Amino acid sequence: MASFLDLLAVPPDLLALGEPTHGESAFLQLRNDAFLSLTEHGYRSIAVESDRAAGLVADAFVQGVADVTLDRALAEGFSHGFGAAPANRDLLLRMREWNAGRPAAERLTFHGFDAPVEMEGAPSPRHHLNQVCHFLDLDRSAEIDDLIGDEALWSDPGAIWEPGRSVGRSTDAQRLRVLADDLLTELYLRAPGRSAGWSAAFVHATAAVALLRYHAAAAAPLAQEERFARLAAVRDALMAENLLAIRSAEAHRGPTLVFAHNTHLQRHQGTMTLADLQVSWAGAGAIIASLLGDRYAVIAGSLGVSPALGIGPPGPTTYEGRLQQESDLPRYLPASDIAAAEQRTHDHRYFPLDQATIDNADAILHVPTGVDAAVLADRILALPGVQHLLASEENGSPEAAWGDRFFFLGPDRRHPFATIVEHDVPGFDEAAQLHRPGVFRLNVDLGRAEFERRFGFPPTAFEEHRHEFDYARLDTLVPHPGYARYGFASIVMPGPQVLPEVDRLLTIAHDRAVRRRERAAGQRN
Repeated sequence: MASFLDLLAVPPDLLALGEPTHGESAFLQLRNDAFLSLTEHGYRSIAVESDRAAGLVADAFVQGVADVTLDRALAEGFSHGFGAAPANRDLLLRMREWNAGRPAAERLTFHGFDAPVEMEGAPSPRHHLNQVCHFLDLDRSAEIDDLIGDEALWSDPGAIWEPGRSVGRSTDAQRLRVLADDLLTELYLRAPGRSAGWSAAFVHATAAVALLRYHAAAAAPLAQEERFARLAAVRDALMAENLLAIRSAEAHRGPTLVFAHNTHLQRHQGTMTLADLQVSWAGAGAIIASLLGDRYAVIAGSLGVSPALGIGPPGPTTYEGRLQQESDLPRYLPASDIAAAEQRTHDHRYFPLDQATIDNADAILHVPTGVDAAVLADRILALPGVQHLLASEENGSPEAAWGDRFFFLGPDRRHPFATIVEHDVPGFDEAAQLHRPGVFRLNVDLGRAEFERRFGFPPTAFEEHRHEFDYARLDTLVPHPGYARYGFASIVMPGPQVLPEVDRLLTIAHDRAVRRRERAAGQRN
């Protein structure tokens, strides 16, 4: 990442890192590493594709607010279900750890920059208006309730597709827009005496206005393709407005990393196929680029294979296929270095690279493959002489272990040198939180000497150090919470960027298994 920054003629105020799809954890894991490395270059804030108002809760956790727990930050601090992503847990924890003991100027800040809307609908502005009124010590809840009426009419998914079902241009909705605007004015009038909490109240006020704008757009009597393009454009315009506000707040503290889907960040028009129609609109990135110029830089994400999403290998003559042939590890490369190629087939899971994306990006982050348990198992099985047991009902394994993988050398099935597990063991091994969807853990036998070299204490002293580790963190080698005393270590969901380290660990464990087998053979002879 630092080498990429060195290539830019002008250091950006806003560095956009895109992902070509949602749901592939590799991009979030790489994002975390990128952001923490960017702190060394003065970056003090990150903005992600999530509701800005909800992000206030996540940031409260990052800032160390005592009554905001991690569970609450993940449940309330993200929209679109993104709080369930294990890498987002890691991001908040790593930011909070960085902030501990640092002065305000150096502390990291978390922002969402999305509007409080979903693809299939949007709520009423009731919550946000009431938050502003609470800050201003105004009691207008009865008036707000009367104007909003039935909440179900606002959140009706049909209102997004049929303008006649939307309340966005009703008389009451128009009155709510005036009320929200009046509250914004009142916020500014009260600012001299109410600076504490003012910024959060302002976020709620602008969220209320954003929702009312979006509902008004939903009520516009447009043809279907125009309607979808208009709603997508309004959402991206609201994103751009939020990003500009975030940059205004963060300008004195350093640049900001923004992370979202490529379509929201790219400089050129976004397109999407809807049924048999292709719609186009200016995304947040196109708006920001037109206003910030070279102070806005874009790294577009590219993906080869995703087991998690069922995305198979790209064709060899596509952009992604050619990038696959050059390296099997994630890498950043200048967009200008990528030669023309064929466009990969588009589907709803993945927006492939095309010439427009490359022409309008400063760099490309290509991820050859996401990593799941099967991908990791294939790497282990490539080692000489390895045999594999997949726990199942058919081979008599206990139900709690079905799906777990055990790797041995030769016929000895008593001492696996590595395992891949996807289940907690209640009352014994729950610290890795393997109950989370898609989460797995690699366990490796390092032995006493390598264990001590890695952690600074021998396996026998583990209990004295147990409290020092977060066993649920991704991409991080830690002592095995149940078998550390035997020299085992573990790593949860190793991303593609740490596969070389994983291979080194597996080589150590495999060599130990080879020596153990040789000793056993010598004893038999």
